Amino acid sequence: MPSVSVWLIRGSLLYLLAGFTLGALLLAGKGVPMPAGLWRWLPVHFELLLVGWLVQLVMGVAYWIFPRFGLTRAARGREGFAWLAFALLNGGVCLVALGVLSDRSALAVAGRSAEVLAAATMAMNVWARTRASGISPM
Repeated sequence: MPSVSVWLIRGSLLYLLAGFTLGALLLAGKGVPMPAGLWRWLPVHFELLLVGWLVQLVMGVAYWIFPRFGLTRAARGREGFAWLAFALLNGGVCLVALGVLSDRSALAVAGRSAEVLAAATMAMNVWARTRASGISPM
């Protein structure tokens, strides 16, 4: 498994742990008196699980499992693009979380933009490895 995929999947599992922990705190807040500010973390909970965990896991598995045409390492595409997508996605998740918690919409917009760029970068990297069924690679 390529190291980029390993780090994408490890990162997604860390977001899963953080998201479940935050979700458990939010759920406990329904039965046990907790600070009222705890509910400000609900959008962060969504961000951690939907983008941090799910999207990052999909990106890691896609980079690893999409077909390779050729036996060279470059057959997976440009590894630098995958690392860039990893950095953009994680930076975007952090920016969105900070933007939501600090009520600064500019941070949230910058974070979402970074996430979209991460998805576009990964899609561009993997797109070259897609072929229609029955067409042999050149």
